[in-house]
Amino acid sequence: MTNSARTAVIVGVGPGLGMSMASRWGREGFRVALVSRSDARHGAYLADLAAQGIDATAHTADVTDPDRLTEVLDAISTSGNVEFVYYGPGPTQLPVPIAEIDVAIARSAFDWVWPAVHVVGAVLPGMLERGTGGLVFAGGLSSVRPMPMLGQLALAAAALRNYALTLNAALADRNIYAGTLTIGGLVERGDIHAMVTADPVKYGAAEGHTLDPDRIAETGWRMYETRERAEAVFDALGR
Repeated sequence: MTNSARTAVIVGVGPGLGMSMASRWGREGFRVALVSRSDARHGAYLADLAAQGIDATAHTADVTDPDRLTEVLDAISTSGNVEFVYYGPGPTQLPVPIAEIDVAIARSAFDWVWPAVHVVGAVLPGMLERGTGGLVFAGGLSSVRPMPMLGQLALAAAALRNYALTLNAALADRNIYAGTLTIGGLVERGDIHAMVTADPVKYGAAEGHTLDPDRIAETGWRMYETRERAEAVFDALGR
């Protein structure tokens, strides 16, 4: 492997959208580097991608550990130019209703945003030097629609969305793309979808509220390729 190899880094990979993004970019000839906080499913992920003829590696890093995250991104970049990054980790906090949050709770929600900035800081200099690259972030529908039940998480979702859109405005004339996939619904094959469908009495029926991760990934690819828009909204929740 030489440093001329194009690499797509999938940060926060899971069985739903993360793997769909890995497959979509892999089919375009990218070498794929998976990053997640546990290696428990890496073997299955790599076997799935190998069956599709996709060259892939897997790496373990919790995005809230900046030193480990830097170490992993540096290791990935030694095997090929990082031409694309998908940032998809979801918040791990439970939401507190918006009328009940205090400053500490609000501040803690941004633990989901800072790693995204860290990742960009690690890969963007190389992209700018080469004059090519792309960044796509996965966010939530609460960034564009008031959803009081999501409390402090809505603040972070809005910040991440704005970060992506502002990056796009800042980088477009330098041939670097940034965009956001704003997602409202249960992503099929994902962990939350599995949890909800396993206990519909507790969580309610998933029917009519699901999203196809392959369709989202295809949209993400078209956005990256055409660079005609910086956001796509997927809403299976209604109003």
